[in-house]
Amino acid sequence: MEIPVIKVEGKTLPEAWEKAVIETWNNGLNIKTEYDKENDPPSKDCTMVMVVNEPLAEPRIHRAFPGSLEDLEVYRQEVVLGIHDHWINPQEGKWTYTYHKRLFDYEIEGEMVGQIKYIIDKLSKNYYSRRAQAITWNPKLDVSTDDPPCLQRIWCRIVPGTKDLYLEMNTHWRSRDAYKAAFMNIFALTDLARYLAEKISEKMGKKVIVGRYVDISDSFHIYGSYHQEFLNFLKLVESRSFEQRTWSTDFAVSFFDEAKKKILAETTREAK
Repeated sequence: MEIPVIKVEGKTLPEAWEKAVIETWNNGLNIKTEYDKENDPPSKDCTMVMVVNEPLAEPRIHRAFPGSLEDLEVYRQEVVLGIHDHWINPQEGKWTYTYHKRLFDYEIEGEMVGQIKYIIDKLSKNYYSRRAQAITWNPKLDVSTDDPPCLQRIWCRIVPGTKDLYLEMNTHWRSRDAYKAAFMNIFALTDLARYLAEKISEKMGKKVIVGRYVDISDSFHIYGSYHQEFLNFLKLVESRSFEQRTWSTDFAVSFFDEAKKKILAETTREAK
């Protein structure tokens, strides 16, 4: 018995994610987790390599991801803009980290390290560098917390195309809820790739386009506790066309705008 290594590939984010969760369901290892209740079935688990060839191509959104479109925009802003970095307060039993804080302002030995700034500066100077990476894991803090980071590292490199430069991104994950977390994770991280490409382009004075995205998970899993819910997802996939299973970003704009209003109202309340 071993953990299978599965690779899937798709042009768009919803295509690749859908393939990944179905392959995990069909071919993943049955194995217990630390979060199981007494009567829960085992999880389906694998090491997953997911390739999204055009991560910003439409459609960008799978209709069956578990969450609302407003949730998706809030999460995107948490990762890319750091709207909830101020919620970090482990002494009061609150969050111990955010991805944004670790990537943009990693605290080590009393100093703040701007890892995203480093990536922008490094690739603007030497676009072919292999050193443009950022980590999240803090061995002093994360081994003892109940909720350590799933994302471990992002790595970026720019490659030349026929006319433009392309920013390619790899992300590495320790553990991942394949069905209930991975889609939102990738949606936000590919938007971070967009941010990086724009900033590097500005600094270089050359057009940089977001290229392929590779997502690597050591443990990509579907929990036994929601197997029935996932069976409903499979029925949806079988009964609808790909177009009926996805949305373009244009469809989501009004929902994203509502989320932005709620974020603004939340920020206003907290400032009082």
